[in-house]
Amino acid sequence: MSADANKLNSPQNGLGRHIVTFGRMIKFSHTIFALPFALAAVVLAHRQAPITLYSLIWILVAMVAARSAAMGFNRIVDARIDARNPRTAIREIPSGRLSRRAAIIFVAISAGIFVAAAAMLGKLCLLLSVPVLAVLCLYSYTKRFTWLAHIYLGFAISLAPLGAWIALTNSFYGPILLLSLALLTYIAGFDILYACQDTDFDRQEGLFSIPARFGIARALLTARAIHLLAWICLLLVGITFNLGLIYYGTTLCIGVLLIIEHRLVNPDDLSKIDIAFFNVNSTISVVLFLGILVDEILGLGKL
Repeated sequence: MSADANKLNSPQNGLGRHIVTFGRMIKFSHTIFALPFALAAVVLAHRQAPITLYSLIWILVAMVAARSAAMGFNRIVDARIDARNPRTAIREIPSGRLSRRAAIIFVAISAGIFVAAAAMLGKLCLLLSVPVLAVLCLYSYTKRFTWLAHIYLGFAISLAPLGAWIALTNSFYGPILLLSLALLTYIAGFDILYACQDTDFDRQEGLFSIPARFGIARALLTARAIHLLAWICLLLVGITFNLGLIYYGTTLCIGVLLIIEHRLVNPDDLSKIDIAFFNVNSTISVVLFLGILVDEILGLGKL
């Protein structure tokens, strides 16, 4: 057997393929949507508690593990529906690249890691970890009974900034809910855009979504209104936390990016949804985090 063949059949290469497969199942790259919001909450929370390497590492582990568990659970619950949808039939479980049993083990391990990471962050985080997992996993069933599933998804993911704040300060602080609300509306808005791709399929399967219930044109208008609310929430974050000119420049950039996102998608042409969904939205999240970080470091233009 050649050296190349040995390399392809090596345990290390097999492990690498499994890691990539699991990463694709949970769309690990999409972690970039919510994680920067959580890190932004950490930056703001440093005003009340010091940021340590220990806490930062466990916050990152908790965030990644929670999302992995929730996404894996969603893929398991939706596997049969995904298999009937031409757009999603290529996903790892419906296509047979990943077994249901392997996915269940992955979810169980991810959930365990999340609970363990929460325990490392304090008793309050540990007590909240199981309810948070329940909220995250419940999303997988919402599209079976309500077209408000997009809002629920936003709510579930919006726990990230609040969770990061509690993890660092071990306390609740009302104003951080503005950042959570910004994340809720930001996520809900682009999830509505994404759901437009499956409008006909959702109607055929009796699934609930805003595009399936009200049509694509109205869904796009709804997404625009929700994203306007997200942008207003970001402005209120700046006011509430007394942020400076750099942050407000950041919110202006985010407003422009949101306009670009909605100009990419129209009822007669959904071909650019993937660009709007991933490229633009991942940029928005990173820009927000960098804006808050740099503003806190430099402190320019504060009242």
